[in-house]
Amino acid sequence: MGSADGPKADETDGDARKARDTAVSERRFRFLVAGYAVSSYGTFLNMVALNLFVYETTGRALAMGLFMAVRLASGFVAGLVVGGLLARFSAKSIMLWANVGQGAVMLVLILAPDGMLTGALMAVSVVIGACGTLFMVALRSSIPEMVGEDRRAWANSLSITGRSLAMVAGFASAGVVVSLVGYTAAFLVDMATFVACAVTVALLPIAGGKGAGGSVPEGSEGSGSSGGSGAGKDASAAKGGRRWRPVAFLALAAAPGMGLMVALRGVDAFGSSSHNAALPIYSTSLDASNPAVFVSAFWCVWALGNIGAQQVIQRYAQRTGRSVGALGFGYGTVVMSAAFIAAFAGFPLAVTAVIALIAGAADGLTEVAYTSHLQTLPATLRGHAFGLSATFENLGFGVGMILVAAALDRFSPLAVVGWSHGAAIVVAVVFLLRVAGVRRAERTGRAGLRKEEAVEGRPDRGDRDGAEVSGG
Repeated sequence: MGSADGPKADETDGDARKARDTAVSERRFRFLVAGYAVSSYGTFLNMVALNLFVYETTGRALAMGLFMAVRLASGFVAGLVVGGLLARFSAKSIMLWANVGQGAVMLVLILAPDGMLTGALMAVSVVIGACGTLFMVALRSSIPEMVGEDRRAWANSLSITGRSLAMVAGFASAGVVVSLVGYTAAFLVDMATFVACAVTVALLPIAGGKGAGGSVPEGSEGSGSSGGSGAGKDASAAKGGRRWRPVAFLALAAAPGMGLMVALRGVDAFGSSSHNAALPIYSTSLDASNPAVFVSAFWCVWALGNIGAQQVIQRYAQRTGRSVGALGFGYGTVVMSAAFIAAFAGFPLAVTAVIALIAGAADGLTEVAYTSHLQTLPATLRGHAFGLSATFENLGFGVGMILVAAALDRFSPLAVVGWSHGAAIVVAVVFLLRVAGVRRAERTGRAGLRKEEAVEGRPDRGDRDGAEVSGG
């Protein structure tokens, strides 16, 4: 009796300990998301305030375009190197110094004399673009270590909810902050948000990053994630800084359809550039005296849809223990792109509000599905995959802004958004066909294996394997 009761007591203690550890890790992650949301508010606040400041300082719209181009280019480069950095340094140190860097460069801008404002603005553009990418990749690639594999969808959804709320608050308050207290105060608020996030990161134990590239995690060689010992060797080589590029592309080959998925993300970013550029023009055509009203209302309703989708996803993940998966990403991209096209079709405002709500919900679904899917990669490859993904996204958005800006001079917003998001729909359909084909092949393979095992296991066959099975 005693020996029978012992394991049950141990199991109970183990379950209780696991529940406590899960609760602690989730509580810590909530604090981290709170800090991330605060810094995201600063990011969206300075996205408006800095663009206005650049235009007011230089008096040229071209300077605003150059500022944005430098910011995107910095994010592009950071995406290429962040995988190697995560193999050398901890995720915590990267997230900490990314916020410290952004706060410091804002202080430089505040203290810069008039003669050095242009140089300070370019420094801000470089640092904000690079550090934003570094922080995002370090956070997303480390979530499985922070909260556990089975809580990835919940954690991704929570972080996206925080970012969406910050985006609404940042965009909504930027004009008020600048008009009431001026640019210097806005930049001080911005700096304070990065400092607050840095303090949050410094106080929390954060797993991930350093050491992940040193060896393949136990059991990954034969796993479905296709890590393999070669992945470990390539990731180890990345520590020397000589082979980061092969490791990054190896990450995309580590699972069926992963490369196409990242490519779709880049095309989706290209489509996003079109509605971001076209919204002010479309809004002006609706109300030339106050064009900001429609833009603000559209993004607020979009954010409501996004946040609502996160709540549904969190409850789905908690109830089933599953994430929405690659199919959710593909279908979500189709719905989101179609909704953004419909938003420019001239429907009544009430209908457009529903469309914006759908676009936000689909955008939230694709974000969680995409992030969760990349997090299924082995730790040796995850940082490289997220870094390369950030590079594709920055490239797609940057190229899109250039092409879309030129196209909007000649074509209507509906036409430009239509062909931009139409390209995303086409690639999404190809991706969905690819995923369906892979799953059909897997089902066929499993069915064939079960049939083979059933035949081999029949005692009346008299073959060796059948005899072994029946004799066992």
